Amino acid sequence: MSSVPNVGALVFDVFGTVVDWRTSVTRQAAEVAKARGVAGDWARFADDWRAGYRGGMEKVTKGEWPWMKVDAIHRRRLEEILPKYGLGDLGEAERSEFNKAWHRLDPWPDSVEGLTRLKKRYIIGTLSNGNVSLLTNMAKHAGLPWDCILSAELAGHFKRDIRAYQKAVELLDLPAEQVMLVAAHMSDLKGAQKAGLSTALVIRPDEYGPDGAPDLESDGTIDVVASDFVDLAAKMGA
Repeated sequence: MSSVPNVGALVFDVFGTVVDWRTSVTRQAAEVAKARGVAGDWARFADDWRAGYRGGMEKVTKGEWPWMKVDAIHRRRLEEILPKYGLGDLGEAERSEFNKAWHRLDPWPDSVEGLTRLKKRYIIGTLSNGNVSLLTNMAKHAGLPWDCILSAELAGHFKRDIRAYQKAVELLDLPAEQVMLVAAHMSDLKGAQKAGLSTALVIRPDEYGPDGAPDLESDGTIDVVASDFVDLAAKMGA
């Protein structure tokens, strides 16, 4: 049974928690480069592209940039790094399609099975900084069985702004403690706690590659800690 018995809905961080963004983007970048006859370190490219995600959101939050979707943040970063990797001659149509690499991320091996089990007992949905169209396309690509797509876009504020979590609670029409955020990142979970949500940490040791520093343990305040989504389903009684 669940250690949080009154939970009615689980909302999931997506990048890194549900899908393996690094491997997926590395593969797609390598495909684009191969078609152009360009050699390079495409895992590094993926890391470089991802590095613009948090920085871009911080600029939006600080008011240095206007509000924009994550797709637009990804595109700005892509424009910055393409010349560095020998892909500066990509045309507009190719750049636009390449930017949608983030719509085509593959799930971790346990994600679909675990989500399918959890769906039988709970409402399950996203709570990601990714925009609604990105998350919808990703769900179709990866076979993710969400009941609903919730996004920071709907709040007009990125996580870890408390308003992003509060908007999800409002839209689900549940008490905050009956909504559980599932994430692989302690900073996200701490943000959810400030909004009164229940929390579950799922360990994703490979998210950042062999030299990364993922969150591997709780600080003792997280309601449920699981090794993957199948383990989470078991601990949640699903």
